[in-house]
This record gives sequence, structure tokens and C-alpha cells, in this order.
Amino acid sequence: MVMDHEKQRARYVAGTEGAPPVPPPGGYRNARRQAGPVTTLVPGAPAATATATASEASAAERKPANALGWSALIVGILFALILLITMAVGATDALYGVTMLALQLVVVAVIIGALFSSRGRRFAVIALAITLVFNVATVGGIGALQTSASGSYDGMKTDEQKHEEAYPGIKDTDPQDALNQQSLEEVRAEADALFADIRERITAEYGYEWVKVGDEDLRPERNGYGGESMLIEYTSVGWATTEPIHGYSLKLDVMNTIDQVVAEHGMPPLYSFNGEYSGLDPSVIAKLYGSEDPSRQHTWEYYTDNYPDPTRLYANIYDLSNDPTGDFLTNREAQSARTGEPLEGLQMVVIASAVLSEADRAEFEEKLKDYPGFR
Repeated sequence: MVMDHEKQRARYVAGTEGAPPVPPPGGYRNARRQAGPVTTLVPGAPAATATATASEASAAERKPANALGWSALIVGILFALILLITMAVGATDALYGVTMLALQLVVVAVIIGALFSSRGRRFAVIALAITLVFNVATVGGIGALQTSASGSYDGMKTDEQKHEEAYPGIKDTDPQDALNQQSLEEVRAEADALFADIRERITAEYGYEWVKVGDEDLRPERNGYGGESMLIEYTSVGWATTEPIHGYSLKLDVMNTIDQVVAEHGMPPLYSFNGEYSGLDPSVIAKLYGSEDPSRQHTWEYYTDNYPDPTRLYANIYDLSNDPTGDFLTNREAQSARTGEPLEGLQMVVIASAVLSEADRAEFEEKLKDYPGFR
């Protein structure tokens, strides 16, 4: 019996020099079992404590955000809504008030506090992103641009300023001038008659045909007090010849014909901006019209009016044969693309400033009663 036991023991430990003996089949008698899972030690494997720490961190991340995190998110959203509503109603001045700036500091403080909380950090980051986009500086700047475009500064104006802003006339201009001069309707009728006579004479003498350019434009004049007056800047429909007009002598003849027509309408002779007697420096003339010499200029610009009435006639001749560099052609092509006008030839337009429509005359006079001494 002893010999069998020794043989069996030798079989257990054979070839295991330096290693602990292998337990016998069935394990050692009365061996205590380990309650938890057995951890096998493998070289290079992470320690059990690291695994436990990662598990705890993961569990912490799965915990719901605390009240501070929710507070930061809600406060950030509410503050953004307040800014947007304030901008929408046009209260630009309120955006830069002390109350709004103090409120923004409170919001920032709440968000910073939530950032130091592991459970509230996620919502705090979202709230921070919202406040970076919607803050006093950003929304206030947008509101200021919107207010500037619309001219709605009522929140910053006194009653006196609002009263001046509604002035129907133009600052430093006698309102009686608008009542005594040609009305909008009279200017329009004068322009139509003048154009018709010029077109008829030019076609009869030179054979040129005509095309209408652009549309009539009526633009309210600013009153000089931050508002719009009841007076209008009138720009007529333009007229242009469909063919070029080249040659110095021919251009002079065409302008002389127009001179005869405007004289019949009680207007003085045409005045040349591009000529030597325009009063402009020769270098300026060369820059504006292509040359100091009218025979080599790509543009002739003539003008007359019926002062003290507001009708002003402009007659220009564009000549691409006097454009050696091609720069003027580029400008004319761009202009033609915008308006559809011919690249070359004679073009005419009438402009009248600060005219009053007959339909607005009674209202204009009534409003003036609230502005004694204004001009």
C-alpha cells in the first residue's frame, strides 16, 4: 500500500521541477472554495482594480443628469428665446441694457457651475453652445442691422425727434417751393412732350429710330430729419437711338437739333459737361470721358433744365469707336445687361427732384400747419 502511494505521488510531480504540485484528482480534501469568480493572472493583462474603475466610470456616465445640468440647459434656452423675442419686436436698445447684460452673466455662471459637475456636464456643454450662438453681442448686432435697414429707432427717440421725422418737406428748403413749382404730373407731361418732339425731329433729319429704356422711377426724398418727406424724386422712362452716332460733326449736328427743340419748350441751350468750358479740370474730363479732346471722347454728356421748375434733361452720346482700350465697352456691356439699353448712340432721360404729386397737395399743406417756422 505504501509503495502504491509513493508511485502515484511520483507520477504527480514528474517533469514539474520548480512548479507547485498539481492537485490530486478531485482536489485537496476539505479545500475552501472561493466565493467570487477566479481571476487568472496572465502576464500583460490589466489589473483587476483598473477593470473595476472603468466599470464604475461607465456606471456613473449612465446616471441621469442632476438638477444643475438641467438648470443650465433650461436657462440657456430661455435666455436665447428672450433675446430673439426682444430682437423681433424691434427693442434693440433693450438688448444692450444693464438688465440684459446682468441676465447674461447669471446664465454664464449657472453654466460654468454645471460644467464642474460630472452628472451635469453634458447638458452644460449644450447650454454653452446655445449661449455662444445666441448672446447679447450677436443678437444685438443683428437687431441693430435690422433696425438700421428699417429705420425703426422709436425706442431711442424723443417725441420731438419723432415729430421732426414726420416733417413732410425737406430740411433747409422752403416748402412753398414745392407748392409753387411744377407738380409731379406736370413734370411727367413735360417730359413726354419734350421726348416726343426730340424723337420726331431726330428721326426726320437723321433717320434714327428709337427704343424705350427702363421704367419710370418714383423715389421718396429724405426730409433731413431721419424720415421721408412727401416729395418725390422723379426719373422718367429713357429713350435711345437704335443706331450708333459716330463722327464729331454729326454729333454736333444732333445736339444742335436738340437745342432747337428745347428752346421751343422754353428751356435754355444744352450745357456740355465734357467740353472745355465745363469748368472741370482737363485731367478730370479725360478720366470721365476718355479724352480732353471732344473729337476723341467716348462719351458726350449734355444737360439743360427749366429752373426754377425742377425738370432736368440729360442727353448723352456713347461712341465705342473712340474706345481704343476696350475698357469703356466692358462698362457699356455691363450697363446694357442691367437695363437693356443699346451699347451706342444717343440716350435721353428727364430727372426732377423734390416734386409733389397733385394728389398729395392738400395733405402736404395740412401737415405743414404742425411745423411753423420749419424749412
